[in-house]
Amino acid sequence: MITSSQERRYADRLEEFAVRHPFLVDLATVLALLACATFGASLTLPNADPPDQDKTAVALMGVSCLVLLKHRAYPRIAVTVTGACTVAAVSMGYLLTPLLLAPIMAALYWLATLTERKTTRVYGITTLVGVIGAAVVADSMDHLSLLLRTIGPFFWLMLPLAAGNMTRLRRAYLQAVQARAEHAERTREEEARLRVTEERVRIARELHDVVAHHMALANAQAGTAAHLALTNPEQTQKILTDLTGTTSSALRELKAALGLLRQDDDAPGAPPLEPSPGLARLPELVSACRSAGLAVTVTTEGEPQPLSPGVDLTAYRIVQEALTNVSKHADAESAHVRLEYTGSRLLLTVTNEGPSKPEPAPGRGFGVMGMRERAQSIGGELCAGPRPQGGFEVTTALPLQPAAHLTEGPTP
Repeated sequence: MITSSQERRYADRLEEFAVRHPFLVDLATVLALLACATFGASLTLPNADPPDQDKTAVALMGVSCLVLLKHRAYPRIAVTVTGACTVAAVSMGYLLTPLLLAPIMAALYWLATLTERKTTRVYGITTLVGVIGAAVVADSMDHLSLLLRTIGPFFWLMLPLAAGNMTRLRRAYLQAVQARAEHAERTREEEARLRVTEERVRIARELHDVVAHHMALANAQAGTAAHLALTNPEQTQKILTDLTGTTSSALRELKAALGLLRQDDDAPGAPPLEPSPGLARLPELVSACRSAGLAVTVTTEGEPQPLSPGVDLTAYRIVQEALTNVSKHADAESAHVRLEYTGSRLLLTVTNEGPSKPEPAPGRGFGVMGMRERAQSIGGELCAGPRPQGGFEVTTALPLQPAAHLTEGPTP
């Protein structure tokens, strides 16, 4: 007993053979149609004499089947020639049977599967009218009523048109499904590449903020300690102690950033990552800057509101980078940080009044660009530039709770 899986396997093999050898399949089909048409031409009604033109009928059926070998390239011509041969055979007195109609039925089926609906409709209606008209006036069907001479050809010729149309729709549906699957696959690959790129940019920005800030702060502390080493040993000792804390903090944050890359959430016993810094650590940042010789004041306006982790980290990193830029690119001894809570946004401003140092070479500075990317990643805005009265100012507006699709992934 043949199972359904075996039937599917045989069907798949047959379909694969048809794709590889279309001419052999067409030739076998045409020979079968020729046999059917030839046998149908020999059929007559009881007590009726067959027409005398047997060779003519065979020739007509041979021509109608031979042209079907080119149905893939010329389906319209195949229908036209096959229809003309069928009408001629019926007009000569041959009995109109499904066997005699086999070639034109096959031609109509292939026309419906290979051409658009309008072409199928035009050629199908023309063929129906021609064959039914021949059946109405044919002498071989005088003993039948007009209804039977009409409904029989109509039914047998509409059947391949309907089957061919369903096959064409099914093929179009399968092609659409395949196209959607390919598009979805390409979209997944593009989205994966985009996510990888975004993650690389985010990690590069995080490492830049960590390394640039702490290295600039450590450099300033070391320079200040060297300057005061002989004149104020106690202050020098305090600065060196703060320098140790700065380097320890740099190593700790760098370890957290790199640990995120190696973190395996599914691994048992994986150590938890250090919480992301936020505005709660602003006093530590101010103290570290003060030990490097930069006096920082912080003012808060409005009622402080809870911030999402992404906004909290972004605000802290922007203040950190802005103060780092003050130490690196401005001859200033003080800076001012202002936090203003207005409605659903946090307005953050970092200013200094000292003259700016020469700008870094093009392509070497990523501080302002990184701050702007951070602000935009959560739906905020950032402006940075010289102040008219001197100094430099960084102003940013951040939403207290960014939209879900703008929220960054976990950051160290």
